[in-house]
Amino acid sequence: MATTKKKIEKEEVVIRFSGDSGDGMQMTGTQFSNTTALLGNDVSTFPDYPAEIRAPQGTVGGVSGFQLHFGNAKVHTPGDYCDVLVAMNPAALKANQRWIKNGGTIIVNIDSFSEKNLKKAGFEENPLPELKKGDYNVIEAPIQTLIHEAVKDLGLDMKSIERTKNMFALGITYWLFNRPLNHTETFFEQKFAKKPEIIEANILALHAGYNYANTVEALSSHYVVKKAELEKGVYRNINGNTATAWGLIAAAEKAKMPLFCGSYPITPATEILHELSARRDLGVKTFQAEDEIGGITTAIGASFAGNLAVTTTSGPGLALKTEAVGLAVITELPLVIVDVQRGGPSTGLPTKTEQSDLLQAIYGRHGESPAVVIAASSPSNCFQYAFEAGRIALEHMVPVILLTDGFLANGSEPWRVPEMSSLPAIKAPFVEPNEKDYLPYERDPETLTRKWAVPGMKGFEHRVGGLEKMDKTGNVSYVPENHQLMSEYRQEKVNKIAEDYPLPSVEGADEGELLVIGWGGTYGHLHTAVTELQEEGKKLSFVHFNYVYPLPKGVDKIFEKFDNLLVCELNLGQFADYLSIKVPGYKYQKYNKVQGLPFTVDELKNAFNKILEDK
Repeated sequence: MATTKKKIEKEEVVIRFSGDSGDGMQMTGTQFSNTTALLGNDVSTFPDYPAEIRAPQGTVGGVSGFQLHFGNAKVHTPGDYCDVLVAMNPAALKANQRWIKNGGTIIVNIDSFSEKNLKKAGFEENPLPELKKGDYNVIEAPIQTLIHEAVKDLGLDMKSIERTKNMFALGITYWLFNRPLNHTETFFEQKFAKKPEIIEANILALHAGYNYANTVEALSSHYVVKKAELEKGVYRNINGNTATAWGLIAAAEKAKMPLFCGSYPITPATEILHELSARRDLGVKTFQAEDEIGGITTAIGASFAGNLAVTTTSGPGLALKTEAVGLAVITELPLVIVDVQRGGPSTGLPTKTEQSDLLQAIYGRHGESPAVVIAASSPSNCFQYAFEAGRIALEHMVPVILLTDGFLANGSEPWRVPEMSSLPAIKAPFVEPNEKDYLPYERDPETLTRKWAVPGMKGFEHRVGGLEKMDKTGNVSYVPENHQLMSEYRQEKVNKIAEDYPLPSVEGADEGELLVIGWGGTYGHLHTAVTELQEEGKKLSFVHFNYVYPLPKGVDKIFEKFDNLLVCELNLGQFADYLSIKVPGYKYQKYNKVQGLPFTVDELKNAFNKILEDK
C-alpha cells in the first residue's frame, strides 16, 4: 500500500530524458512537454540527437537526449542544468552527468547497468554507489523487469516489449510532477489505431511507471508547478521547423498565390519539406529534387511562373545553391531560401546547432550579388520571420535568406496561433493586364522594384536568364556602363528595404556600462542572462538583431551610448566582424562558442560580470 507522500510547489523544473537513439527519448520528451503545455505551463525544449546515424548501441556517441524546462512564468531557454535526469543506460549517465544540479534526482534503468554496458560507456566501475554518496537522489528502477511483468499477458515479442520502457520512465516523471496520463493515452490510441495490442502495452507500461513512483520509498515527494499567466488565445506546442513551414503557407495565402517548395532533404531542415508536403489541402506544391541545385532551380522556375517559391537547406546545401541564388538576383525574381544552420565545416556536426553560416549568407556568392538576410530568434517566431521573408521577397522581387538553426528547428515552445486577419496583406508588384508599353526592368522610382509578369500574359513576354540585362528592356547586354548601372540598382534596391525595418529595441537602459549584442537563435539565453543580472542591480542592457542584411538604420545611435559592446554568437565572431564593417568606429568585444551546443545562462553571466568588474 502506498505511503502518504507530500507535495512541494516549485516555480520551474528542468528534466532531461536520455538513452540510446532507439530508446524513444524524443517521443518521451515530446509527450511530457505537450502534456505540460496543455496544462498551461510555459515550456521550452531542446532535443539533442547523436551526430552519427548508427553509432554503436550503448556508447556515448549514440546517446539521444531531450531536455525541457517548464514553469509558472515565461520560459526562454530549455535550462542549463536539470533537476531530474532519466538515464536509460550507463552511456546516457556518462554523457549527461555534468548537467545534473546539486540535489537533483537521477532515475536510472538499473537493468541496463551490466558490466558489459558499463564498459561500453567508458566506466571502469559502477558510478552509482559514488553518486549516492553525493548530493543526489538516485532511483534505481528495474524498468525492463517491471515492463515484462506488466505486459506479460499480451503475447508480444521481446522487441515490442522492450520498446515500451520509455513509457515506464515517462510514467515515473508524470507522477513526480503531477501530470495526468490521459493526454498520452489518447496519443497512443491515435498513433497506433490499427495495433490495439501496442496501444495496450504502452498504456500498461505508462501506468506501471506511474504506480512504481507512487510506491517506491526513494521518491518521498512529488511536485506541483502552477500554470503560467499567458496571453489569452489558442495555443499549441510548436517547433521551429513546423513554425517556418506554417509561416510560409500564411505568406502565400496573404499574397493570394500558390506556394511551391523545391528542396533536397538535409539535416536539420528536412522537416520543413515534410510539413509542407502534408499541406496539399492548402494548395502547397512540393518537389523533392535529386540534389540541392535541382531544388533551388525548380523553385526559381516556379517563381518565374508566379508562385511564392521556397527552397530549404542547411549550410552545405546553401553552398551548393550559391550559383542559383545569383540567378535569382540577376533575374530579380522573388525567392525564399531557408538555411537551418548546423555545425560545420563539411559534414561537421549535422545534428548540432551553430550560427556559422552568417557570412556565407551575406557574402557567399560570386559577383555583386546582394540578397536580403533575416534571422529568427525563437522556435515560435520562426513563423513570423518566415512570413516576413515571403513578404520581402514578393514585394521587392529579391531572394531572401532566412537563417534559423538546429536549436530553433528542433526546439519547441507554446505558440499563440494568430488570426489570419491579423497578418498584413502582401502585395506583389504584378503588371496590370491592361498596362501599356511594358518594360520588364523598368523600376518603381521609390523602391527600384521591377514589375512581375508571368508566362501566359499576352503582350508581356520577356527574356530571363543568367546573362546581364539591359536597363528597362531586359535584353542581353555586354555594355560596360549598363553592367555597372544594373549592379548599382540591384544593390540599392536591397539597401532601400532597410528603410522600413524597425530599429531593434534595447532591453534595459538606453545607456550604460555594457550592451550585450546578439542575433538569431541565441535570444532566449542572452535575454535570460541579462535579465537575471539586471535584477541583481547590474548596469547592462541587451539588443538583438533579426534583420541582418541590410541592417536597420540608426544602429550607431544605440551603440554610441554604451562603454562596452559585447557581441555573443555561436561562431568565432562573424557578426562582430560584420558590424565592424557596417557600423565602424566601435570596439566590438566577442564572446563565442562553437561546441554544437547553445549558450548556457551561467557562462553568459560569468562573461558579462567579468566585463562589468574589469571596467
